[in-house]
Amino acid sequence: MLSTVMVEAAARSRRTIWMTLIGVVLAVVAAFAAATAVGPETVVAVINASIRGAIPIALGAMSGIFSERSGVVNIGIEGMMLMAAYVGFMINVGLSYGSVPAALQAEPVRLGLSIAGGVLVGGLMGLLHALLTVRFRVDHIISGTVINTLALGLTGYLYLPGATTGGRLPPAVTSPLTPDAGLFYWVGEIVLEKGLITYLTVLLIIVFTIALFRTAWGLRTRAIGEHPRAADTLGINVHRLQYLNLFFSGCVAGLGGVFLTLEAVGTFERGMTNGRGFIALAVMIFGKWHPLGAAAGALLFGFATALQGQLQFFNIKIPHQFVGMLPYLLTVIVLAGFVGRARPPAHSGKPYDVE
Repeated sequence: MLSTVMVEAAARSRRTIWMTLIGVVLAVVAAFAAATAVGPETVVAVINASIRGAIPIALGAMSGIFSERSGVVNIGIEGMMLMAAYVGFMINVGLSYGSVPAALQAEPVRLGLSIAGGVLVGGLMGLLHALLTVRFRVDHIISGTVINTLALGLTGYLYLPGATTGGRLPPAVTSPLTPDAGLFYWVGEIVLEKGLITYLTVLLIIVFTIALFRTAWGLRTRAIGEHPRAADTLGINVHRLQYLNLFFSGCVAGLGGVFLTLEAVGTFERGMTNGRGFIALAVMIFGKWHPLGAAAGALLFGFATALQGQLQFFNIKIPHQFVGMLPYLLTVIVLAGFVGRARPPAHSGKPYDVE
């Protein structure tokens, strides 16, 4: 039975890959058409804004895939991202001033420790979710709600208005191209001039896709999400793997939170995740629990976010409230159109007792 389920899951994964590739091709064609109509500067600005908006959503979706492929529903992604964003920012603040040794104030060390601190806190919150759901058998939705409420309350209470840092993540690669290079200059503006976390996200999506479908760990993870009893009879420690994967899930969500404060925005505000964790869950469903499909969905949501600024830039007479609704309206449409047809891992959200 387990083998039949895994074969069906593999077939769905192949369809998702093909749909993603077709979507990328269509997006490239649309970009060239738009460049001809409105100019390359506007197209590049929209693409860069779309990528910037897609990164935290893509990382949140990867976090959800780690969790739900292991049989645990995780609506606590929002809280994990928010807590990691706060901790990463405060480490950056603490290492920027005061009596901190100069070696720790150096930009690579300071920002590296900030990223590591935020990612670790996200991982610990993932372990908390695993403890509640796996060990104490708390309902997965309630556990995720607890994590979201805890993060919102703690970060709001500990928030320091006016706190500043020594700077945020600089571009990891500087483009050497000039406008004289023509098309290559605009391609360089899109591919280069991005922060470290952006490149790490792309690498993570590729590595996670390979690991999930081409390694023993990935096979075991998909097995415990589909049929943990069968996996247990084959000698797989279901609970231990769930703890491990929930830790990874929290770490990835934490990286998304750190992106907001250290690369995208550069500061921390109360509730700054602004529903991105829940949008990430919609993207995960849209991508049918596949990393590539989720990445494509994240770019779609990032594009919806980027449109807010561009529509206002072109002075289109639409109330800004309606423009701001675009990402959330798209979330409702995706959930309404895909939830009924998308099949999650068979054992997702169900407790498993080791006998």
